[in-house]
This record gives sequence, structure tokens and C-alpha cells, in this order.
Amino acid sequence: MRLMTAALAGLLALTACAPSPTLIAPVETRTPITFSQLLARPRVAADQRIAYGPDALQFGELWLPRGRGRHPVIVLIHGGCWRADLPGLELMDYMAADLRDRGYAVWNMEYRRIGHPGGGYPGTFGDIAMGLDHLRTLAEQHSLDLRRVAVSGHSAGGHLALWAAARDRLPVESPLRTADPLLIRGVVSLAGIADLDAYRQTGPDACGGPSTIDGLVGIQQPGGRDVFDDTSPPALLPLGDRQVVISGALDPIVPPRFGQDYAAAAASRGDPARSIVLEGAGHFEVIDPTSAAWPRVADAFAGLLN
Repeated sequence: MRLMTAALAGLLALTACAPSPTLIAPVETRTPITFSQLLARPRVAADQRIAYGPDALQFGELWLPRGRGRHPVIVLIHGGCWRADLPGLELMDYMAADLRDRGYAVWNMEYRRIGHPGGGYPGTFGDIAMGLDHLRTLAEQHSLDLRRVAVSGHSAGGHLALWAAARDRLPVESPLRTADPLLIRGVVSLAGIADLDAYRQTGPDACGGPSTIDGLVGIQQPGGRDVFDDTSPPALLPLGDRQVVISGALDPIVPPRFGQDYAAAAASRGDPARSIVLEGAGHFEVIDPTSAAWPRVADAFAGLLN
């Protein structure tokens, strides 16, 4: 009984310190979909494919809305466990088309991953930085409003989206640090693996287990560099940007506790961060415009950019 009482007291203390996630009423009645089911659907093409670097995988696809004037921009970073053997930016085509129809310009980025020459540390991170900053080159020709840029990523891409917001917080000695990173309005993390260390220790094996994190950032060696110091968003808090961390309650790949814990840590450091858990949604509903979860995702972008 004493143990149970102590545990309950500890739980209440933690609850008092951390903000509660926003829980959305049940949004799905169907079985959560897989990425294969998502990709089996027809999809429309982007307006342009544009290289942001010399490597064949350093490119993005630009989706441009109709109408005149400067367009707010949403940068999309796909997931796939940072691995070359899993699908790439095509996973984001469905939401890119929907967001374009809502009046946003969308920059859907490809990048080198684990298994690609140059992927992992530092190449994967350098590609994200280079691709994001390339918007400055595209802005005038394509009427992009760089005062209104949001970055969003799914799963492993959610980690990279949060990392992109933290670029001005990188240690001076880090090879990932660049001068004058593009400023953004905020981040929408969709089922994002926000905390690399926590996911390596207690995450499901869906992405390949600890070896995948090691392949991305390197293996921690006694007396060596802290491999999470310039790669994992919790080590870089506070980011100073608005962050909306969206999770599916039924997600077996990135269970919602990872998003909740990260948002609570960010808020405790003074960041305007909040967690939203979509009841009934799995891992891929958050990037599926036909899902009942999608209106809540679209609302998160509107809250940042409109």
C-alpha cells in the first residue's frame, strides 16, 4: 500500500507540472491504414521538381496554389524511419495536394537517408538545412511569402522538422550549424519521433530498433561527442517557435506518449508547444486527407499561418 501511495503521489506531481495534451473526440471508426494502402491510391503530381543541391536526392517538389499574391509556405519532410529502403516524399503527396488546394505553397523535400551514400550524420541533417534555405532562391519567382513559413514532418520527418526549427540553437562547434538559417513561424509534428534518445531506449522496433538511431547519429562512445547534442530536439530546447505535436492514439509506430512527453518538456522550457492526441487515429491517418483526423491537422496549419 505504501508503494502504491508513493507512486500515486509521484504521478500527481508530474501531472501538476506538465500541461495536459488536448484530447480530440474519436475521429475514426475504420481500422488504421498502412503506408502501402495509402500509396495504393491515385495521386496527382506536383507543379515542379527542383534541385536544391548537386546530389540526385537533393531535390524538392513545389506545389503552387492558384491566385495572385504572396503564398504562405508549408515545408513537408517525409518519414520512413530515416531509411533508404522505405518510401520517400511520395508519402506526402496526398496532403501536399490538399494543402495546395487550401491556398498554401508546399515545398515537399527529398533527402539522403540511412543506406544512401552521404546519408546519416551529417548528410541527412545538412540536406534538410540546405533544402529549407533554398526557399530564398525560389521565393521571388514563385511568389512565396517567407514571412509565413511552417515546417511539418511525419514520423522520422517530424523529428527533422523540429530539428529544422532548432537550427539557430545548434552548438557553435557542431558541423550541422549554418549561418543565417531561414526563420520559420512554427512546426507541426505529425506522429513525430521527437526525442531520439527516448525512442532508442523505449520505442517500438517498427523502425529497426536502436540500430536505426545509431545509423542516423552515430554510436555513443565513452568520452566521445554526445550524439544527441546537435541532433535531438529536446537537447536544443527551448526552440522559441510555436510547436503543435499531433499524435494518433492508436499509433503502434510512434505511440502518443513520445509526443506528449516532448511537448511537456518544451512547454516547461517556455516554448509555445502543445500536444494533440487524435483518438481513433493511427500512424498514417495524420497525413491522409480522407481521414476524419485530417481537419484537425489542417486547422493546426491555419493556426500557424493564417
